[in-house]
Amino acid sequence: MASCNDTHAITIHSVLPPPSTVLPEIPLPASNTDYAGRAQWLRAAVLGANDGLVSVASLMIGVGAVNQTAHAMLISGAAGLVAGAASMAVGEFVSVYTQYDSEVAQMRRENIATEKPNLPSPAKAAAASAAAFAVGAALPLFAGGFIRPLAGRVAAVSAASTVGLVGFGAAGAVLGGASGVVKSAARVLAGGWIAMLATYGVLRVFGIAFHININSSSA
Repeated sequence: MASCNDTHAITIHSVLPPPSTVLPEIPLPASNTDYAGRAQWLRAAVLGANDGLVSVASLMIGVGAVNQTAHAMLISGAAGLVAGAASMAVGEFVSVYTQYDSEVAQMRRENIATEKPNLPSPAKAAAASAAAFAVGAALPLFAGGFIRPLAGRVAAVSAASTVGLVGFGAAGAVLGGASGVVKSAARVLAGGWIAMLATYGVLRVFGIAFHININSSSA
């Protein structure tokens, strides 16, 4: 009987894999997306959208601290949209063109062909930045610019800004191939709200300290 049991145990042991056996890793499908080339316009687009939303929302909320009329908030938001989009486009064009000239000069010194596909495009970056700024600025402008009650305007601007900040942060992480989508969205949301609250607080204190009252009779 002992011999039979020993033989049975040996047979079972021979079938089972050794404890040290490691299953082969299944490789993940490779991505052919050119994230380096995409980064040229992605950075400008994400920066422009976030800047447009935060700038115009902060401007509208800040003006609301010293002027409670819907007309004042609408005009200030529209002015911020136009001026900001133009400023972002010009600034991005000049900045990227400087980078372009530096890279081309370096490539010529190293005798490298200047037809490199990943060279930055000043026009593309400027267009992406201006368009993204306008899209970001339009969210708070159209969300709260036409609401008459002050509380409703502030609530609409705040809600639109929150949704937009989360969306822009998540979109930037996804389009850039990053894994921390939630972290990126939270970072953009926190930064945007800090800027908006700081603008409101500074203008509120400024208005109280200097006894500024620019409220008009029209709502």
